[in-house]
Amino acid sequence: MSVERVKCLIMGSGPAGYTAAIYTGRANLSPVLYEGMLSGGQLTTTTEIENFPGYPEGVMGTQLMEDLRKQAERFGVEIRRGIVTDVNLEAYPFILTVDGDRTVEAESLIVATGASAKYLGLPSENKFKGMGVSACATCDGFFYRGQDVAVVGGGDTAAEEASYLANICNKVYMIVRRNELRACHVMQKRVKENPKIEILFEHQTKEVLGDDNGVNGVIVVNTKGEERRLDITGFFLAIGHKPNTDLFRGKLDLNPEGYIVTRGNTSHTSVNGVFAAGDVRDPRYRQAIVAAGSGCMAAMDCEKYLMLGGDI
Repeated sequence: MSVERVKCLIMGSGPAGYTAAIYTGRANLSPVLYEGMLSGGQLTTTTEIENFPGYPEGVMGTQLMEDLRKQAERFGVEIRRGIVTDVNLEAYPFILTVDGDRTVEAESLIVATGASAKYLGLPSENKFKGMGVSACATCDGFFYRGQDVAVVGGGDTAAEEASYLANICNKVYMIVRRNELRACHVMQKRVKENPKIEILFEHQTKEVLGDDNGVNGVIVVNTKGEERRLDITGFFLAIGHKPNTDLFRGKLDLNPEGYIVTRGNTSHTSVNGVFAAGDVRDPRYRQAIVAAGSGCMAAMDCEKYLMLGGDI
């Protein structure tokens, strides 16, 4: 049985994957895109997005991703349901297994599998995702201006998000599991001196509360077992992200946190012909517009790689 061969295969259907698809499609590379676990990526789990250029009135996350998908399809991109479950990057063309049983050969590969926010794992937390529970204060904080919110975490990200929220919200609780902050000295000083931020050391979240309108509170418990209800409307997780790179361990160079390492200011990975775009290579910004920009970079690098016959 013959094995399908494609010129450019894209893994992931978030802003990075779809942008890479748009550019490679316009370049007549006949790209094939596999959507992955979540069609449309993380933005389909959020509500209104107000900071993506080109949408002056804002746009729902699902609508933005549908617009990007249609734009990619306009340029002949073949978008398929499916998950790449194995890769062989030592062979060329690269050999990929889809859904455990289908083999595809690819002359180039763009990895845009994203990163997943870490959650606490509470059923009530999952219930209110997109209804007051968020893992991105920069994305969603605007909707809670003048309200009381909580941030879970004690590192730099949590301190940064608490400071950001304090500028627009009435009050910010920081729920910190330890008896100290892990954030750098400057960030610790900033949150401790902010009168709108209350730090609850040695506290953990027991349950997120809410109704059909969304989150309206949270139950926290301290090390003595004492419970307290916080009346909040926004519950923000800032306990880190996990890049979706398990498939590439031992096959591509990853940093200690698991993000794909790229060469210089390019999308080139440690394997020629494999490119990385979006949150899978970005532990710092994690914004849709940044991911889209890196998808453009990956597509342009990929086009040049194929045009030069594998030379970079």
